[in-house]
Amino acid sequence: MNAAQRNRHAALLKATGFQDCPALTTQSTDGEIPHGRELSFAWLTGTVMTGLTSVMLMGAALYVSFQGQDTFSTAYEALQLSRPRVEGPVATDMSAKSSRIRPVAATRSDLEIIEASIRETVDGRDMIRNQPFMRIRATLATAATSLSDGIPAYDPVAILNATQSVASAADAIEINTDVYGAEVEGEVAVSLADMPMTFVPPQAISDQGAADFVRRLIDSSTSIVGGVPTMAYAALGPSVRDLGLATDAGTIGGIAENVTVVPKSTAASGAGLGRSERFLTLRDATSLPEVLGKNGFSANQSALVIDALRNVLPATELPSQTRLRILYGPLSREATSLVPYRLSLYEPQSEDSYTHEATVALTDTGQYVLGIEPDFIDFPEEDTEEINVANLPSVYRSIWETGRKHELDDNTIERIIGMYAYDVDMTKKISAGDGIEVLKTAPTADGISELLYVALTLGNTTRKLYRFGTEDGAVDFYDPDGETGKRFLTRRPLEGGGVLRSRFGYRIHPIFKSRRLHTGVDLAARTGTPIYAAGDGVIKYYKWQSGYGNKIELQHVNGYETAYGHMSRYVEGLSVGSRVRQGQIIGYVGSTGQSTGPHLHFEIKINGNLVDPLSVKLPKDNILAQRYQGEFSRTMAQIDDLMERQAAPITVAAAN
Repeated sequence: MNAAQRNRHAALLKATGFQDCPALTTQSTDGEIPHGRELSFAWLTGTVMTGLTSVMLMGAALYVSFQGQDTFSTAYEALQLSRPRVEGPVATDMSAKSSRIRPVAATRSDLEIIEASIRETVDGRDMIRNQPFMRIRATLATAATSLSDGIPAYDPVAILNATQSVASAADAIEINTDVYGAEVEGEVAVSLADMPMTFVPPQAISDQGAADFVRRLIDSSTSIVGGVPTMAYAALGPSVRDLGLATDAGTIGGIAENVTVVPKSTAASGAGLGRSERFLTLRDATSLPEVLGKNGFSANQSALVIDALRNVLPATELPSQTRLRILYGPLSREATSLVPYRLSLYEPQSEDSYTHEATVALTDTGQYVLGIEPDFIDFPEEDTEEINVANLPSVYRSIWETGRKHELDDNTIERIIGMYAYDVDMTKKISAGDGIEVLKTAPTADGISELLYVALTLGNTTRKLYRFGTEDGAVDFYDPDGETGKRFLTRRPLEGGGVLRSRFGYRIHPIFKSRRLHTGVDLAARTGTPIYAAGDGVIKYYKWQSGYGNKIELQHVNGYETAYGHMSRYVEGLSVGSRVRQGQIIGYVGSTGQSTGPHLHFEIKINGNLVDPLSVKLPKDNILAQRYQGEFSRTMAQIDDLMERQAAPITVAAAN
């Protein structure tokens, strides 16, 4: 660089504010702003700390945005100390979704004690005494919680064993439902004696009155044709109502048979669990741990809730008419059950007013802490639950959830499921409003209680089963027609029941891409899953068949046949002509033949005609003998009378 260039460069630096000065020094006076080229260590440290703090805060904000967590931030709603009463969501409420309103269903959960005067014979004397019974009337649970965690996997073979007749043991408790026509206090002995011959009871109706009644009846129902009285009928044949098919609404009821139902959309079935909210009112004073246990709180969660409420709710006994609001949701996208997110308690002040008592909410660390009152709402008159379609459990799990909520033992729940497993697809989701009724004997001193009656309502169909014992000591449950719940054939004959992949009917073939009749149902399961015989029968086909791969066909009685295709292998020791019993393993799931994955192709034929295995009406395996029909009818009438009676003064509310 020559002299001219150096001068030009120096001029440019000076024009921009640079000048030749001494180096920076640290001789600045403490607490004052540095002068000239002086430097303050305190100022430098503060600047660096400010930068680091900004970087950390920005990083935390970005982490929360990408991970979806709320550990480092407090929601706007949590900053509000009180929530105003509003009639509906305001325009700025981003939590409200006006386009997707979830249905709300009324719920019922009654566990009652009823008393009836029972007639029995003791030492040759007729005695009448009061006997308590337990009655349950509830809607099936619409959300799976911790109550049904750990239940056994759905297994048709286990259900088959649960439906076997129960032989009365020598130490079994005596069950008597012979209801006396009048109520008595304590125990009353009844003795019968012949009426004296001199006693003539007064006539309830005179002969003349009876004659006048008959004459008026004939006059009102005849017409004169050619001078001869003839009966004039309004209808020459039976009407629909005479056949008992018409209801009060004028529609015809019944059970659809041989009908294949295909869902319009499967998007909801594949969606993750969502949130739902339950509103309860305690009808009687109940302890807080009991209420929590019957509404999906685990033992550990109940302890955390009680500990969080210790300072604001010293007593754990909740008075009658206390109202509860419980919000449920999943812990993760892969969760199969819901956990309580939030619990709010409201204390009654009068018949129509109540005040917020306390709210606890679940944190990200799994703890329950005190929270603020949620959005104000008017409690419904009846207990309700917000239904989320993705939350609806299967019939199998819903019965377990409802049974455990009402303190039914596992053996009783398994028996109930077994009684309906042949008529009902236990893997299908329930509908809002489905319900169950149960009648049991009151527990003995040893805690033993026997099941007497069950009624399961799914959709518009109610299936009733009554307990009845025969002379040989066998006890079973029969429907009003005297038939047991056990079917001649099982509809899903493999371990676990499989997953329904394809129904009976016309479809686009997954391999050939053409429209063809699917002659059975496809039940997906892992390779090697055991396949059972659907019923007692004889093997008529036992080899490879094009398209079906390894296939077995069974011949049953009365023109019934079943077929099992795509098996990976057969069970050793079987061949054409071998006799098999219901529930016996005959092969294992595979993907042989024309198959896109491991599954069982199951078919049923009746007199050579293919039918839908999931909807065809199958004959019952056991029918009550004709000589028991009269006694069974009396038993049904007595149990129906117990189900219609008013609850005794000692009434227990199961959860609401």
